[in-house]
Amino acid sequence: MKKWLTLSFIFFSTVIFPQTKLLFWNLENFGKSKSETTISYIANTLRDYDIIAIQEVVAGYGGAQAIAKLTDELNRKGAQWDYVINDPTSNSAYKTERYAFLWRTSKIKKIGKAWLEKKYHLEIDREPYFCTFEYEKIQFTVANFHAITKKRQPETEIKYFKFLPEEYPSLNLIFVGDFNCPQSHMVFNPLKKMGYQSILINQKTSLKKECKNGNCLASEFDNMFYNSSKITALNAGIITFYKNFNSLQEARIISDHIPIWMEFSLY
Repeated sequence: MKKWLTLSFIFFSTVIFPQTKLLFWNLENFGKSKSETTISYIANTLRDYDIIAIQEVVAGYGGAQAIAKLTDELNRKGAQWDYVINDPTSNSAYKTERYAFLWRTSKIKKIGKAWLEKKYHLEIDREPYFCTFEYEKIQFTVANFHAITKKRQPETEIKYFKFLPEEYPSLNLIFVGDFNCPQSHMVFNPLKKMGYQSILINQKTSLKKECKNGNCLASEFDNMFYNSSKITALNAGIITFYKNFNSLQEARIISDHIPIWMEFSLY
């Protein structure tokens, strides 16, 4: 009986409920300052995932070109990738930037056009960037978001996220990004009451400038929130890429944040 239940679980999780891997990375100042060696390292880090959400792509010259170079580098590693990148965010007096999505074309299909959130673009400095994907005929939409800094109170922007599921009732939304705010903050409670869960709890994701007593991570800012009634998170975690470098100063040439990821199945 136990053997039958185990086989049934494997069958239903792998055949009926498709599985895919999503990775998010805040790649600090991703543009012409990133060398070919740096882009190659980033591609090696990303190559085993299916969808990549990136932020802090330089809004001016060099940002879109760096994403194109990253995609080309991924294409050299045995699989075909495509990408989409938005126009610079529209309302930030603080800092405009671009978001990007990359996906493995043999597994993932992009549906329609990606778009920047319009309804709350006046309330949110760097409005989230949405893109709908399809895997095994099941669709989901990833919303990529970079909040204002902690000292500028990111909760004043995040509070509008509780309206987005109603704004897009037909979409299976996954919110990913650097929220500059921990998942334990009460501003996320409305989403949690709707059934959204974070993939990380009490997990710091930004790099310090120097490791202290073996502690190299600073703040619990990066996360993903998914609707648990539509998605099952099978596994999730972080990539501690900085351990591959001799110092945090060297690692921060790549980014001051670490990648986070989720493997999930779709109902």
